[in-house]
Amino acid sequence: MSDTPESPKIEPVLVAEPLSRAIGERYLTYALSTIMHRALPDARDGLKPVHRRILYAMRELRLSSTGGFRKSAKISGDVMGNYHPHGDAAIYDAMARLAQDFNVRYPLVDGQGNFGNIDGDNPAASRYTEARLTAIAETLMEGLAENAVDFRPNYDGTLEEPVVMPAAFPNLLANGASGIAVGMATNIPPHNLDELIGACHAMLGNPGITDEELVGFVPGPDFPTGGVLVEPKANILEAYRTGRGSFRLRAKWEVEDLGRGTWQIVVTEIPYQVQKGKLIEKLAELITTKKIPLLADVRDESADDVRIVLEPRARTVEPDVLMGTLFKNSDLEIRFSLNMNVLIDGKVPKVCSLKEVLRAFLDHRRDVLRRRSEHRMEKIDHRLEVLEGFIIAFLNLDRVIDIIRYDDDPKRALMAEDWGKDHKRATSEKDYVSPPLGEGELTEVQAEAILNMRLRSLRRLEEMELIRERDALMKERADLADLLESEKRQWKKIGAELEEIRKQFGKDTVIGRRRTTFAEMGDVEEVPFEAMIEREPITVICSKMGWIRAMKGHVALDTEVKFKDGDEGRFIFHAETTDKILLIGSNGRFYTLLGANLPGGRGMGEPVRLMVDLPNEAEITDLMIFRPGEKLLVASTAGDGFVVPSDEVLAQTRAGKQVLTVKDGVKTALCRRVSGDSVAVVGDNRKLLVFPLAELPEMAKGKGVRLQKYKDGGLSDAVTFTLTDGLSWKDPAGRTRTEADLTEWQGPRAGAGKMAPRGFPRDNRFT
Repeated sequence: MSDTPESPKIEPVLVAEPLSRAIGERYLTYALSTIMHRALPDARDGLKPVHRRILYAMRELRLSSTGGFRKSAKISGDVMGNYHPHGDAAIYDAMARLAQDFNVRYPLVDGQGNFGNIDGDNPAASRYTEARLTAIAETLMEGLAENAVDFRPNYDGTLEEPVVMPAAFPNLLANGASGIAVGMATNIPPHNLDELIGACHAMLGNPGITDEELVGFVPGPDFPTGGVLVEPKANILEAYRTGRGSFRLRAKWEVEDLGRGTWQIVVTEIPYQVQKGKLIEKLAELITTKKIPLLADVRDESADDVRIVLEPRARTVEPDVLMGTLFKNSDLEIRFSLNMNVLIDGKVPKVCSLKEVLRAFLDHRRDVLRRRSEHRMEKIDHRLEVLEGFIIAFLNLDRVIDIIRYDDDPKRALMAEDWGKDHKRATSEKDYVSPPLGEGELTEVQAEAILNMRLRSLRRLEEMELIRERDALMKERADLADLLESEKRQWKKIGAELEEIRKQFGKDTVIGRRRTTFAEMGDVEEVPFEAMIEREPITVICSKMGWIRAMKGHVALDTEVKFKDGDEGRFIFHAETTDKILLIGSNGRFYTLLGANLPGGRGMGEPVRLMVDLPNEAEITDLMIFRPGEKLLVASTAGDGFVVPSDEVLAQTRAGKQVLTVKDGVKTALCRRVSGDSVAVVGDNRKLLVFPLAELPEMAKGKGVRLQKYKDGGLSDAVTFTLTDGLSWKDPAGRTRTEADLTEWQGPRAGAGKMAPRGFPRDNRFT
């Protein structure tokens, strides 16, 4: 039996609390973590924690801009293991984005290998790519070794990481940021660094500068992919003043003359964060669906640069009209929203104006300057202390050598020696006399430095160099003391540092010149669809089963046409490609087809239900050309109907437009163009009723009013006509017959009517 004592049992502790409080506290903790440590950037350095940790880890790996590259897998592994306990895929994605010059205005990572492209392709796996820091990223970290910022323990307490970067330039605005937290988000576009530094200089010269004056230095975003900003200046000013707004950004394009009157449009810059591959797909879809009839073809001829070629349908097309239409229907024009929600001092989320963001950066730079200056003064004081010891040693070199040679505790002896007295050099160990204990002129630091001094430093000229170094350090220390005492000198120093950044990355450099240009939006003329289509005659054919097609030209309406087995013709009429065609369903809905979009007449056509959302249980009641300004008579099989303006039945979507309200078992019976002053209605019972057209109401939609009363059956047909001209119909032999005297059949609306005259068609139809 074992003598080891049993471990005590731990009884679980149950804590009872309301579910709402338990969930609320935990969700609040999660929300704060997301806001503070993940989604929102710091106003001082413009970085989120993951980006800050990536840059710091790369610095610790000594991946300088002039050094070699390291595998991205090694970098993301170090970041994950040392500072950022999250997935390596997320870390690598964040690092890869910092290397994409089409995503980041001033890339902070120099990538080697496939880091993705503007088409939307993803970067290669981290084991295939390599990276190092860029020169501008190194300026973000200048001063980390000089106590410029605070450090905090990493997630497991084994290492330390910077709370914020020293940030030699306003990275938040230069590179922008985006993120979604809990209950808040941020979206900041990139800007031109040269312009931002100009705004900083203006703020240094005039701390009370207004937002209007600042926008004079920063006129708008500067996107890495270029483009043309067409937002009015008043809107840009308001966005920068409030910290919220949006910018309208368009693609940059030009017209290439191909000779003989032909031309094509070439897009050389596309809007920010628009994937070129998806943009090409969308433009191709617009051509396929014939939504932009002016556009004939799109080609991607891009290499390292962007070159998208757009071919017009005809040489008579206006380039501005074509591009205006494309701006409205594709991502060749986007709206980029601005929401400058950032962390102030790394603690408080706030929606800031342009001035507040620049002020947060400048205040941070002043704090960095003071801390670096104080750190440098501490280093100078330590060095001056050592130099004073060296100088004393050189003035009393023989005595120092004697002490080091013969004393059992040379450090104590050096500190105890009174270096103000002359000493006789010992020629042997017996001649050496240990100095008495007491307060000496050398400190412990000085004595330690003298003992660690190399023999080669004991040359004759070293003393003058020490004195020269001491004098230079004394002068530097005096300058630093003056700097720390004068706020004016501090701001001047900050301005000089910003000017150095401007020389490296300003507008005179390749990376620094402005890429996004400005232009007036102009009035994009509303182009009617018919104006975008080349007007050509067509013959529309629709079968009984709903297969529709359009043959080129106006063929004879009695031409023999082939249909699928078991199908037959139902509608055939002449039209033009610019016409809109109304399809009336038995469900009371009106659908709109475009003549130019109908399938060609070579095959059997296509089912009309693929073009509009006509339910399977609904039938096609009628098919006709839309003519604006006309009036239509619509009626149901129950005998209800009304007059509707044709403009009211035009549908804008595939779902159509509900015009005639029909209940279960009731269908749309007819739709006829209105002409004349009277209405003739015939029922399934062959009773005919004629009444004035004025008795029918004009409505946009609804059930309508009763046209004719029935005991059995319902409405068969109706037509409008001029009473004085008489009522016409075709007899079974195909001859037109006209009944001039209709007194027998005239009556008020909703009457039963009387039997139709002899010779009236047996199908109870007027046509």
